[in-house]
Amino acid sequence: MICKAEFEDIDRILEVTKACASYMINKGIYQWNANYPNKTVLKNDVLKGELFVIKKNKIVVGCIVVSYFMDKEYKAVSWLTENNRNIYIHRLAIHPKYQGQGYAQKLMDFAENFAKNNNCASIRLDTFSQNQRNQKFYELRGYKKLGNIFFPKQSHHPFYCYELIL
Repeated sequence: MICKAEFEDIDRILEVTKACASYMINKGIYQWNANYPNKTVLKNDVLKGELFVIKKNKIVVGCIVVSYFMDKEYKAVSWLTENNRNIYIHRLAIHPKYQGQGYAQKLMDFAENFAKNNNCASIRLDTFSQNQRNQKFYELRGYKKLGNIFFPKQSHHPFYCYELIL
């Protein structure tokens, strides 16, 4: 079941994101760290109504942020569509114990349907340049890699920006 996250979900979401960070670090992928994602960021996502969770047996197993807001880092990217009515995906995470069971696919289907139902031109996102699994995941869904951006507090490696025209 996919639904909007509530404040009571935040601790579990942090467990999910920390488990994902540890899992990635064990594979040499330093995408998330102690600074990100954090409780303040997630609380903000809930306040804005942009954070969604997917549950199995009433337990949060993953999350996704679906937003209309374009981060300043994205402004330098040569997007395929105009900067008007676009959806931005952030913080897609599935607890490692539940990965490979289709939950990420379901969250992306949800986000893509949300964008279509709200007459958006495209969906935009970024993924870490060192995370080849994520890159393949988005490319198989039809997302086109367009450029690089940097989040200095996260990594000295770039993040790749992707867009899917709807």
